[in-house]
Amino acid sequence: MGEVIRRGYLERLLSGRDRTDAVKIITGMRRCGKTTLMRQYARHLLDSGVAEENMISINFESRDAAHIEDHSDLLKEIDSRYSGERTYVFLDEVQRVKGWERAVNSLQVDYDADVYVTGSNGYLLSTELSTYISGRYVELPMLPLSFAEFLELHPGNREERFMQYIRTGSLPVVDPDADEAFERDHLNGIYDTVLVRDVLAHSGATDAAILGDVARFLFSNVGNVTSCNRIADALKEDSRKVRRYIDSLQEAYLIRKAERFDIRGKKLLDTLEKYYVTDTGIRNAVLGISSREDTSRQIENIVYLELVRRGYEVAVGKYGDAEVDFTARRGSDVEYYQVTMSMLSDDVYEREVRSLRRIRDSRVKTVLSMDSFLTGLPDGIRHENVISWLLKGR
Repeated sequence: MGEVIRRGYLERLLSGRDRTDAVKIITGMRRCGKTTLMRQYARHLLDSGVAEENMISINFESRDAAHIEDHSDLLKEIDSRYSGERTYVFLDEVQRVKGWERAVNSLQVDYDADVYVTGSNGYLLSTELSTYISGRYVELPMLPLSFAEFLELHPGNREERFMQYIRTGSLPVVDPDADEAFERDHLNGIYDTVLVRDVLAHSGATDAAILGDVARFLFSNVGNVTSCNRIADALKEDSRKVRRYIDSLQEAYLIRKAERFDIRGKKLLDTLEKYYVTDTGIRNAVLGISSREDTSRQIENIVYLELVRRGYEVAVGKYGDAEVDFTARRGSDVEYYQVTMSMLSDDVYEREVRSLRRIRDSRVKTVLSMDSFLTGLPDGIRHENVISWLLKGR
């Protein structure tokens, strides 16, 4: 299987090249492409004339790095390879090194080093990090493949590929053309690794069964308004424990929370929220469902992630008693989105349009569906085919 250039992320890294005053921290769930991105960036540096001896790359999940257990070991390793000139240091899955923050702090203070690190859980941005390199890092949150990137990696009929994108998900390591049972087992293996290494090992969670129940509940209720108390009631568990486990799943980048926004009152609401998964393939593998089931909610999940990729702050909209799937804000730009499988049913058409019509401002209002063509929407409301929308600017 080939490799797709993650251009947007690569440009972000290039914009910070030689800013030795800031550590570049690439975060994201396991297997989303962080290691590949660093390798692509390192190749770019070599192509631009950087000497290989002025680059140090360490992958802490490789047995080659098994001897590096703490920050002292890490600095010894770097000392043995440091040329004394400007050096580009790449530390992959650095959270496996005890006290890594101290080593990174030393690299900034004592070396001529441009430092890049990756990590698969949010503990990378913990209080320890704030203590040692406060104000001296830039985070680059990374998501799995967009549909445009997926189609670049797996060319073909876009409608057929889109259904595969829903079913097998967006992780670059998954092959949509491979044996379906094998890929399902592959995705379940990634999920189990995330739970064990990135949640249980770091969060203080002690009950793997309850953690799994919380994850499955959130997967099953993608796009549904819920709350920690509702989840606790459904699982008959303590709400504080459930909240801690939800936070841990977010820290591992397995799920993302979308808060609710009162459009009329222009404020975030404290009660109820929606959760979305970072990868629909993992969700489907864990729940044992296919892309043909609850497709509309999975498309909603994909639209949410795409808006995040495009740099929007995304919330669930509320206008009186009407719900709008997404309010997307980027600077002063605000847009509203409804997402549905099809608008051809009168009932669905009325429901999706009614919520947008109630918003009386002049912001862009769009309905996304699988329909190829739809005209005559009232009050300037737009319709776009969701696949075409996902491929905009490809």
